[in-house]
Amino acid sequence: MKAILNHLFEHKTFSREQSKDILTNIAQGKYNTSQMAAFMTAYCMRTITVNELEGFRDGMLELCLPIKLEADELIDLCGTGGDGKDTFNISTLASFVVAGAGYKVAKHGNYGVSSGCGSSNVMEYLGYQFTSDESKLNSTLDKAGICFLHAPLFHPAMKNVAPVRRELGVKTFFNMLGPLVNPAKPNNQMVGVYNLELARLYAYLYQKSAVNYTILNALDGYDEVSLTGDFKTFSAEGEKINSITDLGFDKLNAAEITGGHTVADSAGIFMQVLNGQGTTAQNNVVLCNAALAIRTMEPAKTFADSFYEAEQSLLAHKALNSFKLLLN
Repeated sequence: MKAILNHLFEHKTFSREQSKDILTNIAQGKYNTSQMAAFMTAYCMRTITVNELEGFRDGMLELCLPIKLEADELIDLCGTGGDGKDTFNISTLASFVVAGAGYKVAKHGNYGVSSGCGSSNVMEYLGYQFTSDESKLNSTLDKAGICFLHAPLFHPAMKNVAPVRRELGVKTFFNMLGPLVNPAKPNNQMVGVYNLELARLYAYLYQKSAVNYTILNALDGYDEVSLTGDFKTFSAEGEKINSITDLGFDKLNAAEITGGHTVADSAGIFMQVLNGQGTTAQNNVVLCNAALAIRTMEPAKTFADSFYEAEQSLLAHKALNSFKLLLN
């Protein structure tokens, strides 16, 4: 690790293969916590390269517990986190809306590190028991339209770095990896990222894959459609700035979409939205993200048609039903 750190301190980069080897060694516990903390801190202070991101991704996927989900079309709605905006659990709620609209969702999630409450925190608090059992995951995917893949159960690297990430309490390159390493390897992906530089790195990687993708970044720094301002999308259709007024929405105040200060508060907001008791601002943000996910799977549909599908899922309590079926 000393040589690796010196390499970083000299502003040098790693090849794809070197990065894969480093990630593999982290997963196998070859470095102590101080070394891992130093390595992750160094990456907070420099820009990751495409080769490094690819290598880390390759290492995570090669080591992950494989899972075979029996659905022809799967989508994951997953943000990198790390935007420091402290929103409620928008992408997780949007996942249930998409499932309620009749699509199959393989939601990859984890505990919050740089945010107060990640998707796994909320799901665990609300009674979901994490599992890596393939038959159980396929069963919930069949009956609820969604399954939840708790990242630490599938990625041995997470086990070693989780305590270090918690103690650091800031975003690290593991935030960048989350959406790229869903063990189900869904063929559709909607990814929110916290800056445009990372969005372009992701776009480069996805262009080389067979995945249908939408990468989004709000121009004011959110890793999701926040409706606090315009947002950029990257997809097979190209790079595009999306105006919220053109989509028919008024600009929101950031305070309207903040999360709770505790897991209990966040879970309360989560259930209010699912039960149809969310504010207009909360509902619209969730529905916009769900609509973009539907459009990712069905690019021939307009945003308006996709939004209508999402709205019907939420208002008719289909999303709530998917949530209840997942828990039972």
